[in-house]
Amino acid sequence: MMKRRKNKEENRDHQPYTKTTAIIQVIMTIALVVFLAPILIIINYSFKTKKELYLNSPLSLPEKLNFENYVNAFKKLDLATTFSNTFLYTAISVVILALLCGTTAWAIARCKKKFFKFAYIYFVIGILIPYQALFLPIYTIGYKLHLTNTRFGIIFMYVATGVSFGVFLMTSFMSTVPLELEEAARIDGCSVFRTYFSVVLPLLKPAMATLIIMQAFQIWNDYLLASLYVSKKELKTLTVAIQSLFSAQSSDYTTAMAAIVISVLPIAILFLSLQKYFIKGMTVGAVKG
Repeated sequence: MMKRRKNKEENRDHQPYTKTTAIIQVIMTIALVVFLAPILIIINYSFKTKKELYLNSPLSLPEKLNFENYVNAFKKLDLATTFSNTFLYTAISVVILALLCGTTAWAIARCKKKFFKFAYIYFVIGILIPYQALFLPIYTIGYKLHLTNTRFGIIFMYVATGVSFGVFLMTSFMSTVPLELEEAARIDGCSVFRTYFSVVLPLLKPAMATLIIMQAFQIWNDYLLASLYVSKKELKTLTVAIQSLFSAQSSDYTTAMAAIVISVLPIAILFLSLQKYFIKGMTVGAVKG
């Protein structure tokens, strides 16, 4: 039996190079080039001088690495302030969403009453309505509650607009958590809070990582809600500050590209650090949801 298994594995390893495999590799290579090309162009532009940008070919490499664009980005965009604001809004919003959506999804998945079924449908409907279509009521409510131009207001709105997707994602993953573990914890005398934080929460790492990455992407790169709710200079985010470099009269493309590179680094680091959990969360949620 062992010899047969080894022979089968060897045959799999030495399968002929088919046309289907070649086509898939060509498609994947084209997709890789399409996705990498804009990133490489932005990095290339961030090291160019203004003269090289306008006179040389767009695909030509810079004569030397010009870090002056990054220095200008820090000065013109006040990156010490805008970067800190963006990080603060994103971090706090994501933590609140992870805790809130996890507990809500747990209650919906474990309770079979009509109220919880209605609540789940309510959150699903919230996904179907983009918050961009609700800008007027969102701003009206925020203005009347004195939430505009406040850190609490912008964080509150990010949580409010992201909770529907978070609950939907976490509820679909909750079916993978064995109910027997929770029953055993209750028999051992664990309270509801200890059961969730000691038993359920550790098993939700893939879903939590998926939620954190996707919401962090959206909040970090958001421009519309940040520009709507914040007008004070000391509260502006990085994306709003970068937009100020583009105008009808003049545009500082090289500095803007350097700022974009700086803004992408934290999200790239977050994705790389949670990548294995993200992939697992997406695949399990897709199969079990």
